Amino acid sequence: MPRNLFSRYIWIIDTIRQHGSISRQTLDDLWRRAEVADGEPLARRTFYNYRIAIQDIFKINIECNPATYEYYIDDGGDEHLESVTDLMLSSASITNALTDVRDISHRIFVEDVPSARLHLAAVITSIKESKPLRFTYAPYTRTNPTTGVVVEPYFLKLFRQRWYVTGRNVRDNAIKTYALDRMSDVELSTDSFTIPSDFDAETYFADSFGIIFSQGEAKRVRLRTDPRQAKYFRALPLHSSQQEMVHDTYSVFSYQLKLTPDFVQELLSYGPKITVLDPPELKAMITESLNQTLKNYQQ
Repeated sequence: MPRNLFSRYIWIIDTIRQHGSISRQTLDDLWRRAEVADGEPLARRTFYNYRIAIQDIFKINIECNPATYEYYIDDGGDEHLESVTDLMLSSASITNALTDVRDISHRIFVEDVPSARLHLAAVITSIKESKPLRFTYAPYTRTNPTTGVVVEPYFLKLFRQRWYVTGRNVRDNAIKTYALDRMSDVELSTDSFTIPSDFDAETYFADSFGIIFSQGEAKRVRLRTDPRQAKYFRALPLHSSQQEMVHDTYSVFSYQLKLTPDFVQELLSYGPKITVLDPPELKAMITESLNQTLKNYQQ
């Protein structure tokens, strides 16, 4: 088995996805020029075996269109499946790249994501099997942890290198969000639950910046930025609703968002690089926070 077999799987997936659909001839031509090929041809039998392995490992189906004889990835048009696949491929690529790094480990610095290592598998099982979770929760806002929390998990969300699970808190009969790294004593219940037919995970956080949900109305937010900060926002948008108006010496970015505390904190982190133009209540929230910060230093 070649050492870079995993890299070959990922190369095939990425290449087909980039083209949308691709003929066997084009794939062969690209393969011969690819570093992962190691000078070996992509034989028909080899390609067949790789397709089977990709399906087994990544749950990705590479299909052939009988009308055009072109290969494509069948994801059913599910955008969520595509985003999860991206995350999975990225993680696999990183794992593959870091396989032999012990001799240079002192020169590689990574962020710890304890939530993924500790409880992600249990929460995924809970969601797949529709089984409630019981756990102890220790939020930063309380001194003592809460024991015996029972939640019917509706969906998972990754935000800022932390995993969160959102679902119905059985005791409070309310939808709440929990950080996986603040959970302990996680157990899977033997009971079952059903997600209400009127609940839509897509729209639940649609107008939110991060993981804080608000019943408030979404507002049209306008931010003025200098040209340099505008480049960062273009590369990594704050929200899917982002739009930009480019001017000679600045840009104005607009969003449709709820004014949640995590969004306010995000804007404050940019300091003088941005200026809130609208709405007035957001300007007031930013100004109040800046005044309070200044007062702390003056005292």
